[in-house]
Amino acid sequence: MPREGVLVHHPYIRMTDDQVSQVHQASMEILRDPGLLSYNREAVEIFHSFGAEVATVDSGDNPCWHINIPEQLVLQALESAPKTVKLGARNPDNALIMNGGEPRVYYVSGSETNIWLDVDFQPYVKKSDPGIEVSVPEFTRRRGTVADLCQASRLAEHLETLDAFIRPVNIQDKDVTEDNKDVNKFFASLNNNTKHFMAGLTNLKQLDNVVNMARLIAGGEEELKENPIISFITCLVKSPLQFVDDTTQTMIEICRRGLPTVVSSSPQAGTTAPPKENGIIAQINAEVLAGITLGQLVNKGTPMLYGSVPVRARMDNLNDSYGAPEASQYNIDCVQMARFYKLPCYSTAGVCDTKTPGMQATVERLFSDILVTLGGPQYLHCAYGLLDNNSTFCPLQAVLDDAHFGMLKFFLRPPQVDQTELEDVLKQIREVVATPQKLYVRYLRPLLRSGALSIPYPFEGDGESDNVLPLAYERMQELLARPVEHINPVTTKQIFADIPGLFPRLNVYEERND
Repeated sequence: MPREGVLVHHPYIRMTDDQVSQVHQASMEILRDPGLLSYNREAVEIFHSFGAEVATVDSGDNPCWHINIPEQLVLQALESAPKTVKLGARNPDNALIMNGGEPRVYYVSGSETNIWLDVDFQPYVKKSDPGIEVSVPEFTRRRGTVADLCQASRLAEHLETLDAFIRPVNIQDKDVTEDNKDVNKFFASLNNNTKHFMAGLTNLKQLDNVVNMARLIAGGEEELKENPIISFITCLVKSPLQFVDDTTQTMIEICRRGLPTVVSSSPQAGTTAPPKENGIIAQINAEVLAGITLGQLVNKGTPMLYGSVPVRARMDNLNDSYGAPEASQYNIDCVQMARFYKLPCYSTAGVCDTKTPGMQATVERLFSDILVTLGGPQYLHCAYGLLDNNSTFCPLQAVLDDAHFGMLKFFLRPPQVDQTELEDVLKQIREVVATPQKLYVRYLRPLLRSGALSIPYPFEGDGESDNVLPLAYERMQELLARPVEHINPVTTKQIFADIPGLFPRLNVYEERND
């Protein structure tokens, strides 16, 4: 059975049906005029072959074309794009089945950061009372490595609320090159995690090596088609309204192979998108629809996710502000647009602006986690461990996020209100009122055993002090000590024989023989 996810029975919406239709029409108008600029020649040729108007803007060293996409072409693409997308997994019980019309939410990690945030706890003694000693967290920022990615993947395997894995850290070891980065990041992630794995591709030349690796793990070409254990993020649009050459070519090739892909756009309100809500939503919708249209023209029926990573510009330095309430507004709007087209939605929540775990991080993360979840996206990424505007990953924060999502999942359980339940409650009330104590304590224990009542906050202190971070650190260490199910030795041997560029240190079976 696939993972259950969280079904949001009454999704929170911001726009009326009329407003959604108006945004759709505005996006169609954008795609017609002004249209898009394309720096990728093949995308231009594909659109032109299907009737789009194309004009050369620059034929020099950096050629560029102008594309006007007719509405009918977009509507045909939306018709052919699958409304249900399966993301498979090494363990079939971890597969995700996403129906664009059903607001069933899956929680996912991500996205690639350059900085790994270590945490250590040092004892400090109070000057005025040497008898009082406290542990204070100290955070150390450093570049991420392939060993860190393995650790993040192992941790994600054991985080109960996490449904799929997007690598949260960029591998920057000295021996990582453009030619070996993709195969090592895919193998490190797949070998330490049995959940679905999604990533961007660094080098298009490595696509076939990555796909061949996935085929070996899945058991063959047909098996991979039935159980796509990997999928891809393709940020082919640079806002505003520009097809980037390399990432567009990557998406074209992924679609030709029929693997699931996310068309993701990440405009910033106030710089690369209009500053008002209606403007950024109309533009991001147009950019995503342009990518989905291209993908369907390349290979009709390719499974695609409607991807949104909208942010607002900070007013002081023009950096991204994920913690601003507007970011959640934009994401909920995009969820509505995806549902309007009945496409599964890849949405964003849980990123914050602060650099370390703490009160600000918790407030900003929970604010977006709760609101965007209530919007009902199918694939909610960036939700574990990300700090500092998506530039830093902290495994300790990921453990905290897992606990918070556990509370959110409990909150979203449907209420049990029916005639049988009410009759039982009436019986309880009559019995309790007739007793001298008039307490319902005797009815609590069965509920606790059945899981009908929530557990205490797992990192609750002793009532006198805040021990959240030390307790979460203990939990992190316990999870990392658990074993994971690696790819079997026979398949691993075949992968290392067939896929060039893999680091021998990632072969756990060779390490055990040394």
